[in-house]
Amino acid sequence: MLKKKIHWVWKILNFAFFCCLVPVHGQEAMDKNFEIATFAGGCFWLVQHNFNQIDGVVSTKVGYTGGDKLDPCYEEVCCQKTGHFEAVQVVYHSQKISYEELLEAYWKMIDPTRDDGQFEDSGPQYRPAIFYHNLDQKETAERSKQALIQSKQFPQVLVQILPEAIFYVAEDYHQNYLDRCE
Repeated sequence: MLKKKIHWVWKILNFAFFCCLVPVHGQEAMDKNFEIATFAGGCFWLVQHNFNQIDGVVSTKVGYTGGDKLDPCYEEVCCQKTGHFEAVQVVYHSQKISYEELLEAYWKMIDPTRDDGQFEDSGPQYRPAIFYHNLDQKETAERSKQALIQSKQFPQVLVQILPEAIFYVAEDYHQNYLDRCE
């Protein structure tokens, strides 16, 4: 019961953070056309950097999701003590880019044939996954994955499609890391 209450408190805090507290590109509050998508695909620095280059993406945050420990830190996630994925939450303007287009970009960012990491990064925190926030996102992600499978571009597609979980925003020094280091 306590875990469920904490889950809802975190959902509310994350919503407040993304929708109300963080001005994004001159926006004072969440626009009605803004939506949230969450993707895991290896090291969150590169995934965030790639999403930041896409027109229609309003803002991104890196963090941890899908694990069992409350409020994990980077060291715990890296030591594989929490079960979390390194992930990116993307706020996007749905009138400028669709969720389907974000998925198309995502498939190009990752190696969908691996479920144990991405590229040179191995370990459960680097597993690829799409976290859906509603039924429409789930169905769109499943269709997109099925289209990739049917294209036979890859021998297998091992990316999981999972319901959203509590998203813990990572430490400040991880935010927009590659963009700051260019």
